Amino acid sequence: MDKPKLYPLQFVPELKEKVWGGSKLQTILDKKSRDNSNHLGESWEISGVQGTISKVSNGALKGEEITQLIQKYTSDLVGERVYQKYGDQFPLLFKFIDAEQDLSVQLHPNDALAQERHNAFGKTEMWYILQAENDARLILGFNKKLNKTTYAEILKTKKITSVLHAEEVHQDEAYFIEPGLVHAIGAGVLLAEIQQTSDITYRIYDWDRPDTDGTFRELHTKEALDAIQFTTTNPKITYTDLLNQRVLLVSCPYFVTHKLVVSENFNIENFQNESCKVYMCTQGKAEFITEDTSTTIQKGETILIPACCTNYQIKTENATFLEVYIP
Repeated sequence: MDKPKLYPLQFVPELKEKVWGGSKLQTILDKKSRDNSNHLGESWEISGVQGTISKVSNGALKGEEITQLIQKYTSDLVGERVYQKYGDQFPLLFKFIDAEQDLSVQLHPNDALAQERHNAFGKTEMWYILQAENDARLILGFNKKLNKTTYAEILKTKKITSVLHAEEVHQDEAYFIEPGLVHAIGAGVLLAEIQQTSDITYRIYDWDRPDTDGTFRELHTKEALDAIQFTTTNPKITYTDLLNQRVLLVSCPYFVTHKLVVSENFNIENFQNESCKVYMCTQGKAEFITEDTSTTIQKGETILIPACCTNYQIKTENATFLEVYIP
């Protein structure tokens, strides 16, 4: 039996309830919760993480898992460069996150440590802020110079919050979160997250807060000690919006992200054909038109353009996207 021809793919969002979650995924991004939960924290838009494998929601391939599709279509789907490097594994995870309360203070291991301890990828990620309440903040690293010894001493005195660096956050800001950076999304922040395919988190402080089942979540004090990056980096990304032009936000070994503010039809021809492209819509509405298909997406939705779709058009009068490919 012939395989259906590939086309722009959308996936069923996997909505995850979190103790710190709220209702903005439903009210602002129009996500449909089966049980009308008021504590939705994450919408996993495209995922190859074991246990949360995304399924296609549109067209002839509806119901197929992304990992099945990579096995069937190989480089036609993800691109020659990507397939050679990652095989049947989809290497990125795309999410929208709503923090009604502060998330735990945490960090992630790099590839080497994650491979050694968990036989998994590390976790490099970026955030793009869709909406932030007044005085909303992010925790990004420490407010003073520390090392393993001084950090361990502070943990013993239970004064970790006194050395965390917090800064106000605003809509349309972007941040690059490298492995080892201690961080937390603060209450009142709605954001898009692009990250390596990994669900490994080392939690170092959880605000003495019980989980949804009344128990306290595990802290990873010992594991974190070897993973923390004590040297200071500035994770905030400086950029200037341009209309109908790509603006580079992040270029790292795992993903390249452009911001694309589009006010007229935007043609894409032979752009990074060795990788699929993913578009997260952060404002407005648009049609993605290929030779024989048309797919409409709006704010809060995500679409994957297979690598074999080399020419396509974004038809819109007003839309903003995070455009991502795998280098």
